[in-house]
Amino acid sequence: MKKVKILLTLFVVAFAALTSYAQEVLAPKPPKYPDGVYTKENTRTRRAIPYTHLREADVMWSKRVWRVIDLREKINHPLYYPDQIILDRKSLFDVIKDAALKDGTITCFDQPGIDDEFRYEMTKSEIDKLLVSWDSTATAEDPNNPGTYISAPVKNEIASISVWKYWVKEDWFFDKQRSVLDVRIIGLCPLVEKKTETGESTGADKALFWVYFPECRPVFANQEVYMRHNDAERRTFEDIFWKRMFSSYVRKESNVYNRSIVEYKTGLDALLESERIKNDVFIYEHDLFHF
Repeated sequence: MKKVKILLTLFVVAFAALTSYAQEVLAPKPPKYPDGVYTKENTRTRRAIPYTHLREADVMWSKRVWRVIDLREKINHPLYYPDQIILDRKSLFDVIKDAALKDGTITCFDQPGIDDEFRYEMTKSEIDKLLVSWDSTATAEDPNNPGTYISAPVKNEIASISVWKYWVKEDWFFDKQRSVLDVRIIGLCPLVEKKTETGESTGADKALFWVYFPECRPVFANQEVYMRHNDAERRTFEDIFWKRMFSSYVRKESNVYNRSIVEYKTGLDALLESERIKNDVFIYEHDLFHF
């Protein structure tokens, strides 16, 4: 029995080492020769545009809105693809994950479905535990005893292809000093699809963690995204959010009950309520300058 345990332990360690080696092999490595006719330096050295200073006395109106960015919509594909990291591009989730786990430049916050006020900071080990799980029920053929099977845990990792939505928390406000209606994103939360133990889709979402958007901006400013028609004028993730180059719908607005739309509307009524909230902001801006 003791010998079997030792063999099993050695097999698990060897399997984990092979998995780690496979990930290192699949990771992109620097090319031997330049991949292009010129060296791209603009994006690498870019900085996020500083926000205009805002005083509380200058904000005469504000509204907090929570949105959903569905990555299955075509306009949002630059946030979703590529599903595998390539030399010059990553998906938005890979950018966040690498910055949180490898560089430590982005902080993740726990309890995303309950708390979105950036209070419960996660450690790197907690993030890794959230994104990686081991299936202990998997088996493999024993190399020392052909025809017999032993336990061989399989590593399951949440990849960027599994992230299909983002929650966006933002504030709309009217700055009387500049006479503009402005918006600033406060936080982002990636969502994956909930599945049963058999791998079947439940149609529900599972929130992973919140990230503080102003902290992410310097990272986003140095990551290219695909743009149609001209590869020499690519935008960055910072540009996409700054220029509002994405499609979304409202899931919640600030209210006395602190409830989401789905808690009091369903089906088509929920969609109409979402459009009403967006239209209210538009009408407010229109009425400010209507004479």
